[in-house]
Amino acid sequence: MSKKKILIVTHSRDNECIGHVTRFLEEAGAEVVRFNVDLYPLHHTLTTSYVDGDWKITLHTDGVAHELESLHAAWFRRAYNITGDLKDILDREFYQAAVGEIRQTIFGMIEGLRCYTLGRPATYRRLDSKEQQLLVAREVGLMIPATCISNDANDIRAFMDRVGGPVITKMQSSFAIYKEKTEHVVFTNQLEAADADDLESVQYCPMVFQEKIEKKRELRITIIGEKVFAFGVDSQQNEEAKLDWRKEGVALIDKWEPFALPQEIHQKLLRLMSILQIEYGAIDIIIDPQDNYYFLEVNAAGEYFWLDRLCRHEISQAIAGWLLAQGKN
Repeated sequence: MSKKKILIVTHSRDNECIGHVTRFLEEAGAEVVRFNVDLYPLHHTLTTSYVDGDWKITLHTDGVAHELESLHAAWFRRAYNITGDLKDILDREFYQAAVGEIRQTIFGMIEGLRCYTLGRPATYRRLDSKEQQLLVAREVGLMIPATCISNDANDIRAFMDRVGGPVITKMQSSFAIYKEKTEHVVFTNQLEAADADDLESVQYCPMVFQEKIEKKRELRITIIGEKVFAFGVDSQQNEEAKLDWRKEGVALIDKWEPFALPQEIHQKLLRLMSILQIEYGAIDIIIDPQDNYYFLEVNAAGEYFWLDRLCRHEISQAIAGWLLAQGKN
């Protein structure tokens, strides 16, 4: 019997989790093919062809030809730094056109795979909708913060009046602003009362405004299939992490602890995953001083490496097991 072939789509600088998932797959007798998108097209080639009823997908990496039409399963983990150093080779006017074709080729190949695929480009695009996530969270009975997504200063002021308390603001997507070649990540910030008189510039870029929930504990819950891995941290112990723990993620990395979810929350999160039609998700929840659980968001490609260390890499093992179990025989 031939080995089960598993494709992992990621990038060359991805973290340790790829190695752990690969190890668990190989220990189970599978063959793992890693496609680093930042090495395509300069160092990898990808060809899809259909001739006389024969459909073939061939990925060449490091001189090895991998036939992808025979995959057992695939994991679309990351698509960071697509094109790699190509911008240093092509003229600007040609580079932008090439990027579009390269992205289309990679994502088109993934969408066209005739095997089980954990994560797809279309899934990630769909889950970019924070509104959909919040609506579904309420549908399954989870609490969510009062929320306003707008570029209308008057509507935002009216929202702040209705909340009647502190409001935080954040972006719907993760990105960084580059100023003088320095990366500045946009984190969650509190909107002060004085800021209400200076909101006109929001017309040019809509933002998310939410009531500020006092934090007793923050949870990161990683779900793969029916397996739920919950961890909590007291982010309020660090002044810079009070609004957004990611600001001091490195300082807090060893402060996370396993957390026992109430069965009611456990089941509601599984229901959320089912309605959203995703098998993997990293969920952020706040517990307030009154022990209310507030759902913030689910990331269908969320990070988990620091939590994996705390549970003897059981999350990576669960991902490997899921790929093997769900794939075609």
